[in-house]
Amino acid sequence: MKAAFFTLGCKVNQYETQEMTEALRRYGFLIVDEKEEADVYIINSCSVTAESDRKTRQAVRHFRKQNRDAVVVLTGCMPQANKEVPRLLPEADIIMGNRNNSSLIQNIHTFLERRERIVDLLDHKKGEVFSGTRISAFDGHTRAFVKIQDGCDRFCSYCIIPYARGRSRSKPLCEIKQEVAALAQNGYAEVVFVGINLSAYGRDIGLGICDAVAAAAEVKGIQRVRLGSLEPDHITDGVLQALRSIEKFCPHFHLSLQSGSNAVLGRMNRHYTAEEYQALAQKIRAVFADASVTTDIIAGFPGETEEEFAQTLAFAKALRFDKAHIFPFSVRPGTRAAQMGGQLGKAAKAERCARLSAVCEEIRAEIFSAQIGKTLSVLVESAKENNTTGYTKNYTPVTLRNTVLPAGQTAFVRVTGADAEGCYGETEAAGQE
Repeated sequence: MKAAFFTLGCKVNQYETQEMTEALRRYGFLIVDEKEEADVYIINSCSVTAESDRKTRQAVRHFRKQNRDAVVVLTGCMPQANKEVPRLLPEADIIMGNRNNSSLIQNIHTFLERRERIVDLLDHKKGEVFSGTRISAFDGHTRAFVKIQDGCDRFCSYCIIPYARGRSRSKPLCEIKQEVAALAQNGYAEVVFVGINLSAYGRDIGLGICDAVAAAAEVKGIQRVRLGSLEPDHITDGVLQALRSIEKFCPHFHLSLQSGSNAVLGRMNRHYTAEEYQALAQKIRAVFADASVTTDIIAGFPGETEEEFAQTLAFAKALRFDKAHIFPFSVRPGTRAAQMGGQLGKAAKAERCARLSAVCEEIRAEIFSAQIGKTLSVLVESAKENNTTGYTKNYTPVTLRNTVLPAGQTAFVRVTGADAEGCYGETEAAGQE
């Protein structure tokens, strides 16, 4: 049988799609592109914003229309967070949640046997332990994502994810080492640790994020270990010094800001102030000379005044983020922020996003231009139209024009120019970092 996946959302969702992909392959399924005709379509959903929900609904209906006889499966965060989904999406034959993705094959088998709709939703519970299967590859990628943490205990006022993912829990260190070793044997030189609240890794099992990085760095064949999104108040001086001692660690810190206004941060139930965030960014840049600091910012949070937005704008200018992902506030039913007064209109939120994006994109272009004349170590990701693209350890995108190198190779590149998309240059040498 043929199966196709359509994945929305974060790197954790992408990892879990790979888990399900490998499980189906072991069972004898042929995995095909979503645009091809398949016997089974699996939509791995996201519910972090209203737009994510809309795209999920659209995908379910699209695949139902694409092949009336196919089995349409909906899983992921949307049905896990909203028990009304089975009623709202009758087009889905099987509806599951992220807690029991391991039941996918059994549910497909049962549906094919009985041709009766299956709704298989299990609630997350306190005391859950980390679950899932290890992956051995990451289809279509040179870098392999490795989920080492799940769930979140923070309950930011705007976020539905703690309800969709349960409480924080961590993958045992021995399983991380085994998984990373298998990926290295299959040719992956870089692993990216991901989680719902990644920087909380190990708190439930007496470890910390640095233990996971150190364990991966010990694996032969791994050249780089990168971290996904981090919470600022979890990154202590001790963590920074420990990471600095690990040569293979990539000094790219994605620290979620969300707002540069302390008043807004308070309403968001974030656990730091703008001043504390700024002090951390300064420490990172002092400890790691070539560090990059990237972030997420929400514009138009309920009650956000023009003055509060101006504080965020000024903060972004002062911090000079290497990259900023900017989102309009999205109402999530069931969260405290959904009930707050002062909800801004769609146009006002879009206008603030545009202003903030313009500032951050200008800064990003200036940062790229400052790399001209430097020689950077680039891990090759792909080649297209006689150009090769890749990333440095601090996640600067670099293109080698009129040069084709194999994915996974490291090249030392002299930067000769830059544009809005990144840097470009000429190969000086290739080999190990």
